[in-house]
Amino acid sequence: MRDPLSKTIKTIEPSGIRKFFDLVSEMDDAISLGVGEPDFDTPWHIRDEGIYSLEKGRTFYTSNAGLKDLKIEIAKYLDRRFDLHYDYNKEIFVTVGGSEAIDLTMRAMLDPGDEVLIPQPSYVSYVPCCVLANGTPVIIELKAENEFRLTAEELEAAITPKTKLLVMPFPNNPTGAVMERADLEAVAEVVKKHDLYVLSDEIYCELTYLENHVSIASLPGMKERTIVVNGFSKSHAMTGWRLGYACGPAPILKQMLKIHQFAIMCAPTTSQYAAIEALRNGDEDVAMMREQYDARRRYLMQRFKEMGLDCFEPFGAFYVFPCIKEFGMTSDEFANRLLQTKKVAVVPGTAFGRSGEGFLRISYAYSLEDLKVALERVEEFITELRAEKEAK
Repeated sequence: MRDPLSKTIKTIEPSGIRKFFDLVSEMDDAISLGVGEPDFDTPWHIRDEGIYSLEKGRTFYTSNAGLKDLKIEIAKYLDRRFDLHYDYNKEIFVTVGGSEAIDLTMRAMLDPGDEVLIPQPSYVSYVPCCVLANGTPVIIELKAENEFRLTAEELEAAITPKTKLLVMPFPNNPTGAVMERADLEAVAEVVKKHDLYVLSDEIYCELTYLENHVSIASLPGMKERTIVVNGFSKSHAMTGWRLGYACGPAPILKQMLKIHQFAIMCAPTTSQYAAIEALRNGDEDVAMMREQYDARRRYLMQRFKEMGLDCFEPFGAFYVFPCIKEFGMTSDEFANRLLQTKKVAVVPGTAFGRSGEGFLRISYAYSLEDLKVALERVEEFITELRAEKEAK
């Protein structure tokens, strides 16, 4: 029989994260610190609005771009929180999670041979989405000594005549790295110099702990060359509602919306009504969750210090990215052995790119009680490893 599969899809590897989720599900008493999902329930008033929309029979398609009231609330939110100013009617549309917006951006903008600069370690979807859109991914390996921030020099060195799009994955999954205004200003100058476009994934924008998030699209000359991707999953604990949005220049969004029309039709109606409530009355929820994440972040940094485990201090998202190079194992070997011997699941840094070798992603989207138990087991594990090393 003729091979039914696309040659392109066969080159794409499954997510490196899933393997550890599957192993944990089969183990009793295992603690997983691998899931990038808030442990909070969606706030009740948001759930209640979704329930009310069902009770009122609001179960029909919305417009392809999303409910007008939701787009208006998104525009108001971005204006008051991040100094971003968009026309709700032409420069914003609602997607099925931020992931769809990433995919649509790539498919609408790339032609075969166009190069996409992707800083790594970073979210696992960027490279596959680029490949599926017939683009050519070009990896920029971020460095721990720079706190995994993208520097203007690293960007300049990666640009070729074929470069079209830069992915800006900050605040970053898996490292927790952020880009401050000065960092973004330096990058923006390079972007403008070479006439590039930017896909700015800002899904963790509400989870910063040093200073308020700054969007690269808010800088002079950058709005017209930036697609901002955002959503409700991380900020409002709405992962299962599958709701995101894209903001950017109207000519680009018009083409993205065309793909969305044919592939999706519209984002879930119930989720859209819930999201209106989230934006109108959810600021206190976001602040509460941010405060608790920050307490957990500080706890983990203190415990790593007590263990003597090297980890730069991250100021965004809900991940830490400790270095385990001292133990002479690959990230995959370390994570597997930790899971098998201590029943704690973390994600190898290599799941997020080759430059993640020697690091682990640990999520603190878990209760302090779970984190304390897990960190005790991690401390036991590395104490045993150090004893083994000394005995050799």
